[in-house]
Parts: sequence; structure tokens; C-alpha cells
Amino acid sequence: MTEQQKHFPEFYVTAPQPCPYLPSRAERKLFTHLTHDKPDALIDNLLKGGFRRSQNIAYMPYCEGCQACVSVRVLVSDFEAPRSMRRVAESNRDLHVRRNAPVPTSEQYSLFRDYIDARHGDGGMADMTVLDYAMMVEDSIVDTFLTEYRLKPENPLETRVDIWPLKGVALCDRLSDGISMVYSFYDPEDAARSLGTHMILDHIDYARRLGLPYLYLGYWIEGSRKMAYKSRFTPQERLGPNGWVSG
Repeated sequence: MTEQQKHFPEFYVTAPQPCPYLPSRAERKLFTHLTHDKPDALIDNLLKGGFRRSQNIAYMPYCEGCQACVSVRVLVSDFEAPRSMRRVAESNRDLHVRRNAPVPTSEQYSLFRDYIDARHGDGGMADMTVLDYAMMVEDSIVDTFLTEYRLKPENPLETRVDIWPLKGVALCDRLSDGISMVYSFYDPEDAARSLGTHMILDHIDYARRLGLPYLYLGYWIEGSRKMAYKSRFTPQERLGPNGWVSG
């Protein structure tokens, strides 16, 4: 094997499985392993070019006769939150935001389980153990970080942030031109906060402060209620056959 072949990714295709987003359809994925012998620029380009990351695997839909999954990214510098989203941000001003290294904790897993059981109990992550969760968080060769959202106490004398109630967590990757939101979860019993929306707004602001032009939201799927929220964050670009275009 030549050095060039060693650095070039090998791609594989999964067997057909029921689509978790569109009923009566089957899904297949094209995937490759992310390893330390692959150039950083190559991995970065994969994740900017429509591939998503799950641990050290990069994948994208490869479904016969279906192109419903469309990669979307928010144009950070042009984004202006509408009034409804500004209200969400205001209602969450009592949350403390902290960016951390990708280190899993039992507290995170407990919140993760509450979220999965309440929102996605019949999904592919329903059987994830604490070990599975730990692998999801820490098994990464890219620049990955966690953002924790904790409720500030009414008593200002309590300064130990790590014991404040954990309300939400976002797992993200830093790319050369933006932030990619890999997975996020939150307290399912606090629906009034719209924490999913709040975490996206927070990462748009974070990307802006870092001078990064894009926030990658993964796949938007027309006809899927689970993915409909992504179309609310505009202006955005969608990846098509000829590259990224205004969505």
C-alpha cells in the first residue's frame, strides 16, 4: 500500500434498514473510519461536505431513489433571531453556560436517559448504556467539546457551578469554518424553556464570537416533523449536487 493510498479513506455501504424519519422507506449509509493516519484537512473537508460524525465514523445517507436528507448550515454573520427566538433567549438568561472538554459524566448520562426515554424511546439510541454514551462523547479524533447549561441558584452564595442543576448538554465539533452540532439533549420536563432552540442560538452566538461563518445543523429532511425545526434558523445554506446554495 502506498502512502497516498494509506491516507485516502476507504468507503463502505451499510445494508438497508427501516428509515427512522420517513415511514415505509429504507435507509443506507455511506461511511468511512476516521483515523489518526488520515490528514486533518481531509477529515475537515468530509465533515464540511455533508458527512456527519458518530464517534470516529463519518457517514452520509446513501439511499436508493431518495435524496430527502439535505445538509444545512446557518450563515452566522447574517442570522438575526426573530422575536420568538429572542423570547427563548430571554427565558434562559438564568442558565450558566460552560464549554468543557469531551469528558462524560454520570450526571450527563442521567439527563441523556431522561431525554431519550421521553422523546426518542423507540429510536436507535434507546438502548444506549452508560458505556455507549461515554464512547459517543470521548471517542473523537477531531476538536470536540461539550457545552453544559446549568441553572443558576437563587442563593448567590452557592458558587460551585458543578453542583448547579444540569438542564442541557450539546456535543459539538470545531471545524475550520464553523461549528458542527453533533448531538444535544436537555431536560424533557422543562418544555417551556425551548432548550433545543436555545442551545442552537447559543452556538450561533459562540461561532460569531469565534469569527466562524457557519453553524452546521446536520440533515434537514422534508416531510419529517423531527427535523422541521432546522428550517427556522435562517438565512441558511443547503448542500446540493452543485455545492452549498441558499436555502
